[in-house]
Amino acid sequence: MASWNPDTPCSCDCFVSVPPASAIPAVIFAKNSDRPRDEVQEVVFVPASTHAPGSRLQCTYIEVEQVSKTHAVILSRPSWLWGAEMGANEHGVCIGNEAVWTKEPVDEGEALLGMDLLRLALERSRSALEALHVITGLLERYGQGGSCREDPAPFCYHNTFLLADRTEAWPVRMEAAKARFQAGQELLQQQRGGITAEVMMGILRNKESGICMDSGGFRTTASMVSILPQDPTQPCVHFLTATPDPSRSVFKPFIFGAGAAQAPQVLSPTFGAQDPVRTQPRFQTQVDRRHTLYRGHQVALGLMEREQDRGQQLRQKQRDLEQEGLEAARGLLAGEWAPPPQELATLFQAFVEREGQVYA
Repeated sequence: MASWNPDTPCSCDCFVSVPPASAIPAVIFAKNSDRPRDEVQEVVFVPASTHAPGSRLQCTYIEVEQVSKTHAVILSRPSWLWGAEMGANEHGVCIGNEAVWTKEPVDEGEALLGMDLLRLALERSRSALEALHVITGLLERYGQGGSCREDPAPFCYHNTFLLADRTEAWPVRMEAAKARFQAGQELLQQQRGGITAEVMMGILRNKESGICMDSGGFRTTASMVSILPQDPTQPCVHFLTATPDPSRSVFKPFIFGAGAAQAPQVLSPTFGAQDPVRTQPRFQTQVDRRHTLYRGHQVALGLMEREQDRGQQLRQKQRDLEQEGLEAARGLLAGEWAPPPQELATLFQAFVEREGQVYA
């Protein structure tokens, strides 16, 4: 396996498996979000909505024209910005973005962040190909630029995207993190024909390759794995952590449906007009963006590091809870479990609550 150099510029890791590489007739999408170490990532559910003609939409830095209808989305995002690092919509479209480090200069002027483009594409697309067209159209009209970190010092980069739906995936060429790309490719190749959501979670937890990042000022701050069945009558299942370090986090299942709602335990506090991203000049102060689950997880990580026996017990409880979610997804997709729609819609909320009880 290729070795990883911790001095390589930070970038995320996205993976996708399509049949026949997948163990089941489904596209399987996965991403680790590698971000500044102390950055909090929240999981946000946004329902489908209609909008009045001529409406404007405030993104992280700039406004854009709103469309007449937006789709329901589940997003894993740095809690200070509008866009997202990764997410999915009600039509089974998944997108993850990647930082790209090239010789081409990056515009520090404020425009759309790559993370804004990701959310806009999810809200406006019914397929991966349509999402690709949305991104390129918005890039041509509004451009890409602005700091990608909550810090007074500009931190700017270009973005690429991995887009997937139930039938296909559109990977965009990556320019950096080649050792980690090779390592991930090797890990996927070893499981070719047998790739499952659980296999993808194992890859995202691989520290030797640097796929699960923990170096200096950066680490994996959140992770996501999605099962996108080719059969349109089956629901897509999206697993999200909402906490850093997937090797010590729980992937929890989310399914779109009537009654789906925001889980408050994974929603960061808001600061309105006083938010450092809204004031000018930006990012001159710091605020505590930790959500309830993040705080509990921090306590759990400290216990794992200080007390080996209790830490192992806690990690086993995490594994057991995650396994329940995986078994629920398997039963659902195999037709062995048919809960009422309301139970499916609140599945993520139930798992978030149970994880919080583990940390309490």
